[in-house]
Amino acid sequence: MRPNWLRIKLSTGKNFNEIKAILRENKLHTVCEEAICPNIGECFEQRTATFLILGDTCTRQCRFCAVKKGMPFGIDEGEPLRVAEAVKKMKLQYVVITSVTRDDLADGGASVYAQTIQCIREYVKDCMIEVLIPDFGGSSESLEIVLNARPDIVNHNIETVPRLYSLVMPMADYKRSLKLLKNAKETVNELTTKSGLMLGLGEEWNEIISVMQAIRDVGCDILTLGQYLSPKRNALPIQRYYTPEEFEMLKVEGARIGFLHVESGPLVRSSYHAKAQSEAVILPRMNTNFHECG
Repeated sequence: MRPNWLRIKLSTGKNFNEIKAILRENKLHTVCEEAICPNIGECFEQRTATFLILGDTCTRQCRFCAVKKGMPFGIDEGEPLRVAEAVKKMKLQYVVITSVTRDDLADGGASVYAQTIQCIREYVKDCMIEVLIPDFGGSSESLEIVLNARPDIVNHNIETVPRLYSLVMPMADYKRSLKLLKNAKETVNELTTKSGLMLGLGEEWNEIISVMQAIRDVGCDILTLGQYLSPKRNALPIQRYYTPEEFEMLKVEGARIGFLHVESGPLVRSSYHAKAQSEAVILPRMNTNFHECG
């Protein structure tokens, strides 16, 4: 049985139903729905959503995720425009774009990310854009395609500790993911970067701290920490529930390590309160740059 702090009441008010209708009308997927996010009710009611592009079928076999797995077919060329239209209808000022992993595509889908960013910029002039990207198989060229489209925040989740990668994400690579975050920061120095970890898969406390330090060492600005919740029957089982007090301890440790913002709590997910996370980092930078110019 889940502890009390993980019990949530699903909100299904007017905004929730309107957001669902817009998504269906535009034939779009969200990671909120596909990954069975516990915060979907709250986020939809607040008129926020994380768009899932490149279809709903992932080529990876990660054992923590509820997204459908298999071999996708082609790409939907009209998807970037439909995402932009939905962002405009939803009156979003901040949007998160993520995707399934598409190892079947030569660029891993990077060009579709770029097209989606460009379409949103054309339709909604003052919307901030965060991208939560896959590792693109380690391709620096694919990463550069995304960076050239000038997203405001680049997020790539490390997800777990190195020891558990072969169990949790057998087709991913810990060092490759760290290198992506490092390359993103070095390519665009003023870029805000972000990563996240799931807890409860069997990691040790010292391993969590070690990975947090490694993520910060490659220049990452924002860190999210949340409780792993097994999304379906054949997914990896939960090994441990972390208490809210433990998440608070990790938040304090993250600040000590040097992250500019740490979002840490049992129900925290990568895109949870994403707008507030970004503002906590970007607005102070903008004010600093303004005073330096003045």
